[in-house]
Amino acid sequence: MYRYDSFDREFVRSRVAQFRQQVERRIDGSLTEEEFKPLRLMNGLYLQLHAYMLRVAIPYGTLDSRQMRQLAHIAERWDKGYGHFTTRQNIQFNWPRLKDVPDILDALADVEMHAIQTSGNCVRNITADHFAGAAADEIADPRPTAELLRQWSTDHPEFAFLPRKFKIAVSGSPVDRAVTRAHDIGLRMIRNGVGETGYEVSIGGGLGRTPVIGSVVRDFLPVADLLPYVESILQVYNAIGRRDNIYKARIKITVREHGIDAFRERVEQRFRIQHKAFTSAHQALLKRISAMFAAPAFIEAPTGAFDAALARDPVFRSFVDTNLHPHRNPQYAIVTISLKAHGATPGDATAEQMRVIADLAERYGHDEIRISHEQNCILPHVHKRDVPAVHAALREADLATSNVGLASDIIACPGMDYCNLATARSIPIAQDIATRMKERGDERQVGDLKIKISGCINACGHHHVGHIGILGLDRAGVENYQITLGGDGTETAALGERVGPGFAADDVVPAVERLIDTYLVLRSDEDEAFLATYRRVGMQPFKAALYPDTVLAAGR
Repeated sequence: MYRYDSFDREFVRSRVAQFRQQVERRIDGSLTEEEFKPLRLMNGLYLQLHAYMLRVAIPYGTLDSRQMRQLAHIAERWDKGYGHFTTRQNIQFNWPRLKDVPDILDALADVEMHAIQTSGNCVRNITADHFAGAAADEIADPRPTAELLRQWSTDHPEFAFLPRKFKIAVSGSPVDRAVTRAHDIGLRMIRNGVGETGYEVSIGGGLGRTPVIGSVVRDFLPVADLLPYVESILQVYNAIGRRDNIYKARIKITVREHGIDAFRERVEQRFRIQHKAFTSAHQALLKRISAMFAAPAFIEAPTGAFDAALARDPVFRSFVDTNLHPHRNPQYAIVTISLKAHGATPGDATAEQMRVIADLAERYGHDEIRISHEQNCILPHVHKRDVPAVHAALREADLATSNVGLASDIIACPGMDYCNLATARSIPIAQDIATRMKERGDERQVGDLKIKISGCINACGHHHVGHIGILGLDRAGVENYQITLGGDGTETAALGERVGPGFAADDVVPAVERLIDTYLVLRSDEDEAFLATYRRVGMQPFKAALYPDTVLAAGR
C-alpha cells in the first residue's frame, strides 16, 4: 500500500498545525462560527445535531493494522468507543470535542491518515472497488489510479472551490463494485481490442434530490491520458457549472443543461490543450505509485483445514457461502467482515472490534484491510487454510454474521439520529428490517437482495440504487418512507422506480416483507435473484402487493 513520503508528512502536519490555531481562535471567540465554518469543513469537521462530527479519509478504502488500531485508539480516547464506516469509504467519529480535534488529527498523521477534503466543494475522497488488488475477475488494480488522483487533487489550487462537491470512483473489474455510474466521474478499467488497459469514463452521475446515472463521455481513454483528461473535465465544469443555485450546481445538472454531446466537445477541446501542456512526470509518478501496490508474498500451503471445516461445520459453511469471494490466487479467499449483525447499526464498529480486525489482518491477511462502500470491512488476502481460524475469532467478537449480500446487509445513512439534514430516521428502520429477517429464517432462501435506506433526499444511503430503496421524509411532522424498486449500482446501473405513496415507520417492515413474499412466489426458480425477477415481471405485481386495496378499487 502507499506510504507517505517527506512531502506528504510535512503537508499533513502543517495542515494540522494550521487548524490547531484556527480551533484556538474559535474557542477564544476570535472567530465566529460563521467564520470558522469554511475552515473546519476544509478539515472534515461538521457540526451535527448533537455534537461535532469528524470525517476521516480512508483513500480508496485501504488500511493496514497500524491504522486500524489508531482509529480504535481515537474512538476510545476522544469519542464514545466506536466509529461509523460510511458509503464513501470514510470513517466518522460522531462525538469529538472541538478542543480535541487537533489532537485527533495529529494522531491520524502519526499513521499517515488525515481528514483533508472529506468535505467542501472540492474533489472528495477517491473511492474504489473494495476487492482491489485481490479479485479473481480484476483487469487491473484500481488503487494506483486512485492514489494518483488523490495526490493530484489534494489542495489543487484550481479545484479547491468548485461549484459543488466532486466525487470520483474507480473500478478495476468488469463487475462494477464501486458504483462508478453514480459519481461525478466514474472510471472503469477496461481493455481495448488490442489488449491495452485504459478507462471507460462516465460523467454526470449522482444521487441526491436529482438522481442521474452517469453518461459515458469516452469509451476508451489510455492510461497515459488520465490526468489531463480528468483535469479537462473539471476545468469545463468549473467554468460553466452553476453557482447561483446550490441545488443545480452539481456536474450532473451542468451536463443535463448543456447536453452530453456539447459537454463532451468542450472537454475534448480543452483536452487537446491540456494533453500538450502535461509533461510525462505524472506517468513516472504513476509508475512509482504502482510499485507500492505490488501483491504480497503469497504462501503455498495445503488447504485441507478449510475443506474439512467446510464439510463438518454448517455455520462455517454458511459464512463461506456469503462472506467469501474468489481471489486471484486460488489458494486464497477474500473475506468480508459484516458490520451488519442483525439489529445492529449498519457500519458501526467498536474500538475492540477494530482491534480484532487489525489483529486478524496482521496475523492472517498480509496486513491489509479494505473498507467497502457497503459499510463492511474486508480482509483481501486470507489463505484458505487460515479461514477457519479467522471465522472463529470473528465469532468471539460478534463479527461473523453470515449475511453479506443478503437482505440484512443493509446500507443506511446515520439519519435523524445524528445528521442535521435528515428528515427521518434510518438506523431504527434498518435494525427492524434486519431483526425481522432473522426471525423469518429465510434470508438465505431469499438470496441476493440489496436494501438501502436514506434519511433524506441527499441520498447518503444510496437508496436510488437499491433493489429495494427506502427514503425517509417529513410529512407534516410525521416520518414517511417512500419505497423504490429496481435500483442497481453495478455495471448494469439503474435508478429505482417509486412504487407509490409512502408508509409510516411502523409499516415499513411489513411492506418490505410483502415485497419479499411476492418475489418468492414470482421468481422462476431458486437461482433467479430479486432484481432479475423485478426486471422480468415489472412493477405491477409488487405494487399490487404493497397497495392491495388501491389496486382492487382501480379494478372495479
